[in-house]
Amino acid sequence: MTDAVEITCLGHATFRFVTPESKVVLVDPWTYGNPLCPDDAKDVGEVDLILITHGHHDHLGDVFRVAGRGTPKIVAVAELGNWLSAKGLRNIRTMNVGGIVTLEGVRITMTPAEHSSSVDADPGAYVGVAAGFVLEFSDGSRIYHAGDTAAFPGMELISEVYRPELALLPMGDHHTMGPAEAAVATRLLGVDRVAPMHYGIAPGSQAVPARFREALDGIGLTGVEMIEMRPGQRLSWG
Repeated sequence: MTDAVEITCLGHATFRFVTPESKVVLVDPWTYGNPLCPDDAKDVGEVDLILITHGHHDHLGDVFRVAGRGTPKIVAVAELGNWLSAKGLRNIRTMNVGGIVTLEGVRITMTPAEHSSSVDADPGAYVGVAAGFVLEFSDGSRIYHAGDTAAFPGMELISEVYRPELALLPMGDHHTMGPAEAAVATRLLGVDRVAPMHYGIAPGSQAVPARFREALDGIGLTGVEMIEMRPGQRLSWG
């Protein structure tokens, strides 16, 4: 047992959580092919739970390799889960937007995301919609991993019902919202702490955290704490 949730940023949108019960949860398993993931962190070892927000390669690209270590439970929207099962993966737990399951001591809510979802290696496959997750741990900590998304009005509902304390928000522009829109998403979510993600690969996107801070201040959210997590950095939460 630990006293808090340990969060490790593995670059882009990939995050590793260790629960108070020492269970390992990996969201969006893209490490080996991820140019931002430190070399000594690419092999995540055995994990207990894998959550996948959608089918794009920079979110599920290494799921087969990671899942080959041990027998992790894998959570995905129904259609993507069925596709993964057809490709030979086991222990698939499908769910849908608005649904809640509890696995390995973590209460998992699947939230909407304004984004597309497809498998780059199998473009003819229909794998459902993109999603995000609110994770509630046994110590009461609530963390929102938004997946890939634009800001959308339903973020107010996420705030009202699930009350996340920390939001991991994409803001790299082009394939997701940018920093200015992420600041508005922060206001919709009503969160006091935000960690930027899904930036740093495209040229010029290294400036995203500074642009996000400026955007927050520009709409009066000067009290929001921006937590800039570098790939490989760990954070104790709770």
